[in-house]
Amino acid sequence: MKARLRILILVCCCLSIQSLWADRIKDLASVAGVRSNQLVGYGLVVGLDGTGDQTTQTPFTVQSLKSMLSRLGVVIPPNVNPQLKNVAAVMVHADLPAFAKPGQTIDITVSSLGNAKSLRGGALLMTPLKGADGNVYALAQGNLIVGGFGAQGADGSSVTVNVPSAGRIPNGATVERVVPNSFAATDILVFNLHSPDFTTAQRLAESINDKLGEAVAAPIDSASVEVKAPMEPAKKVAFLSTIENLELEPGYAAARVIINSRTGTVVMGKQVRVDPAAVAHGSLTVTIAESLAVSQPAPFGEGDTVVVPESEVAIEEETSRMFLFNPGVSLDELVNAVNRVGAAPGDLVAILEALQQAGALHAELIVI
Repeated sequence: MKARLRILILVCCCLSIQSLWADRIKDLASVAGVRSNQLVGYGLVVGLDGTGDQTTQTPFTVQSLKSMLSRLGVVIPPNVNPQLKNVAAVMVHADLPAFAKPGQTIDITVSSLGNAKSLRGGALLMTPLKGADGNVYALAQGNLIVGGFGAQGADGSSVTVNVPSAGRIPNGATVERVVPNSFAATDILVFNLHSPDFTTAQRLAESINDKLGEAVAAPIDSASVEVKAPMEPAKKVAFLSTIENLELEPGYAAARVIINSRTGTVVMGKQVRVDPAAVAHGSLTVTIAESLAVSQPAPFGEGDTVVVPESEVAIEEETSRMFLFNPGVSLDELVNAVNRVGAAPGDLVAILEALQQAGALHAELIVI
């Protein structure tokens, strides 16, 4: 019985041609304060085909239904609890984009809160969506689109495709309140890098200054660059439109080797370097073969015919081959050296770990 480990190796090689690696500022950074805000609300979905909450196990669904009907003028006696299967209690959440204005619509996601089997065919009743400050910023309502589906037979067998207890309503919420921000109240804007890096921050400031003049932009730290902008809204928008389309070459990331222990993926960055080192690596293969043999006694002899198991165990050790890393070997030379000696991807992980322990690998080894 032979066991083989298959590992996918991904090698990130960077080209030195600047035009191929120039990124727009809008892809590298965002303006501080210009962001979306999370909204959440609690509501009821009605019109389900018997797949709603089992109200005996979810009393809050009955409480919500009675409270809603009382606000609409329908009085239900306190000792009466409707046992309905076409209603489900749900949580509604959405992202409110930056600068969203009253009257605009946003997409919402509706998820079952109780034990409803499916929300397919249901309609969400008017649900206020609140922000972290407790204020209502949008109102949600509409018919659900559910991608999941479930079916059940008379004998109790069932099958479910995807998740039928959650769905979406495109443009299902109307914005009712503007989220205040300081964008129009200040002439100082801050660009925050998605991946903090001192080199990238310096190059971003230089790119803006080369285009718009000296002292317009100044780096604050590895993640932020401060920019002086005009106060007039129209000029500020045009100013930012010019900046976000400028291109620059971001700094190289730190030398890292990433190993995914679950999938076996190995990713190495371009900046990985190896000091002079000699590596010898071999593998050991153990083979176990099981067979059955028949033991037959001699004619007219005493004894019984029996089946006797036989095992064959073989151990094969491949010849270890040694290869040498010269000073300052690059990533492609490292991979080529390992490939020339026929080392498997699993062997590469062991070699990298051994090089790090020997102090010859100039990279951070990260296992995820």
